[in-house]
Amino acid sequence: MNQTTNSIVMIRPVAFRMNEQTAVNNYYQKVLDGLLPATVNAKAQAEFDAYVEKLRAAGINVIVIDDTLEPDTPDSIFPNNWISFHENGDIALYPMFAENRRLERREDVFDILEEKGFEINDIMDYTSAEEDGIFLEGTGSIILDRENEIAYCALSPRADEELFIEFCEDFEYNPVIFEAYQTVNGERKHIYHTNVMMCIAETFAVICADCIDDKAERKMVLQKLKESGKEIILITEEQVNNFAGNMLQVRGANDERFLIMSDAAYNVLTKEQITKIEKHCKILHASLDIIEACGGGSARCMMAEVFLPKK
Repeated sequence: MNQTTNSIVMIRPVAFRMNEQTAVNNYYQKVLDGLLPATVNAKAQAEFDAYVEKLRAAGINVIVIDDTLEPDTPDSIFPNNWISFHENGDIALYPMFAENRRLERREDVFDILEEKGFEINDIMDYTSAEEDGIFLEGTGSIILDRENEIAYCALSPRADEELFIEFCEDFEYNPVIFEAYQTVNGERKHIYHTNVMMCIAETFAVICADCIDDKAERKMVLQKLKESGKEIILITEEQVNNFAGNMLQVRGANDERFLIMSDAAYNVLTKEQITKIEKHCKILHASLDIIEACGGGSARCMMAEVFLPKK
């Protein structure tokens, strides 16, 4: 299986703001005082458009789908949490922690992809787990090493162990389960999404090992990455707070590889870390300050990778 794709789905926001329902366990979200909701949304749209333009200039096939005003979905800009697209033609739909995020799931996304020549075979729908208060938020919760058929998951209120194992059985991945933490007001709290503290590319992995408090778990995760032939690039918790873990490798024109991240993430990396990454691929970064502050998510969260076969 391929680790990277050239095609990604992105949802252009129409009513973006800080989502009060996700802020309870996403400690990266901030209230921007003095900004009207319309201003926040306009600034987020400007960041979104400039980001898409950068990706397209690199030859990445970005499928932009406009959000709708109804229903109210302030986090629709982060589609990777509710859907994933796989090489066998299957789609997975995921149970979401915040009730208003469940409204982001849209069937017309399937139609748009089919119109663009992608093939959809089967839909694996895990969303009924919501009724039992069980969640697994897509490739926010699950980091896929597609080539080596390994799936990594940091358990949290948004990532249930049993459901993750069920996903791994359905999609034939070997599960790697651990817990990741961040310090919030002096307390260690679960990181809400695995993709905030780690990223897996074809030949390397970026990870904050310091977030894994249990020494045995930390050793096990790093061992797995090494065994699968990845160069490990370590980042700090402070860098995680600036979204340095929230990266994604994609393919551009002529199959050139790019590691995508925000300006905030890039600016917090050391020269040594940048050199290590650039040995493997180019870095592409964009300004996402408003989206990061209000949404508590960054560059990787905004991209839903499309691995579906073409008709």
